[in-house]
Amino acid sequence: MNAADTAWIMVATALVLFMTLPGLALFYGGLVRARNVLSVFMQCYAIACVMSVLWFAFGYSIAFGSGETGIWGGLDKVFLLGIDADTLSGTLPEILFFAFQMTFAIITPALIVGAYVERVGFGFVIVFSSLWMLAIYAPVVHWIWGGGFLADGGIFGDVGTKDFAGGIVVHETAGLAALILAIFLGPRKNRTTPPHNPGYVMIGAAMLWVGWFGFNGGSQLAADGGAAMAITVTHISAATASVTWAAWEKIKYGKASLVGIVTGTIAGLASITPASGFVGPIQALVIGAVAGVLCQEMVTVIRSKFNIDDTLDVFAVHGVGGIFGTIMIAAFGAGSWFAQLGALAIVGIFTAVGTVILIKLVSLITPLRVDLETETNGLDLAVHGERAYDMSS
Repeated sequence: MNAADTAWIMVATALVLFMTLPGLALFYGGLVRARNVLSVFMQCYAIACVMSVLWFAFGYSIAFGSGETGIWGGLDKVFLLGIDADTLSGTLPEILFFAFQMTFAIITPALIVGAYVERVGFGFVIVFSSLWMLAIYAPVVHWIWGGGFLADGGIFGDVGTKDFAGGIVVHETAGLAALILAIFLGPRKNRTTPPHNPGYVMIGAAMLWVGWFGFNGGSQLAADGGAAMAITVTHISAATASVTWAAWEKIKYGKASLVGIVTGTIAGLASITPASGFVGPIQALVIGAVAGVLCQEMVTVIRSKFNIDDTLDVFAVHGVGGIFGTIMIAAFGAGSWFAQLGALAIVGIFTAVGTVILIKLVSLITPLRVDLETETNGLDLAVHGERAYDMSS
């Protein structure tokens, strides 16, 4: 065990949890109508709790068990069997590696929340997120990070798929699932209401930015120069994408908004995530500069061209950002075009088909969408019996 590595990953674990609670909750909560803010908080918080238990019970074993098929890790580590304080994973206590990866299993289904807020049934959120994490997310983790068939030595040979911190594993899977859910749900009855609290959005984005240092820097799994570089390029990409998003917004609409600039931050963070262990500051500047414009244009395409109500633009920002960053690894010569594009295609098809099956299955158990009266009056009071604001706000 390396004490420095262990101390850093303990900090990184806390930072990644901080991204969901409270970062993502505030970022998403500020973007919805006032009468739905508590429902967003509840969805993020409940997902964090339920995914933690399921990751402990089955998810970690599926992702990082010792299975030799290349498809899944098996069940030898369910409920952390055989793992104690002295068991090592590399230079880290394995129990710490488990906890660090658990925070990724929390935030990935939580990202999908942004696609269905203001109209989804709470029961559906919990059942779908649970099955999706175990059946879609955990196997993909194994394929790429757990020594599976997309990793080094797999179907792409010694090169393998390069995904440092989750461009494919986290952002492509969550983005595609969000898009598909938005299509199945259909649009909200009122899509024109502006964000009720842009201040929440900015605070949440700032928390995500700070937490992302643990997300990307922690993925080095060591306290060394690689972690420092990952943090640095993460910051550069985020800052640059914020600037280009705001500048492009100013050119197109005559004004640069607070919600816009912080959404650019998230686009830059998502885009650098897969590449953060393989590129330097100049490449990060390029990735961020393109991401700020690319993801903003994709928001317009999804909303206007395809008329899909992905409420908080999960696919356009996270999905497109993660896919773009994964491709840029090959563009900068740090990975194989064949491996990068092949893995994107395989995981994309698997995620899309699996998500459709799960939506149909879970819809047989619990309603996908709330009724019109509940949607009109807001989910806070109707579903959770609480109210954060006066209904006139």
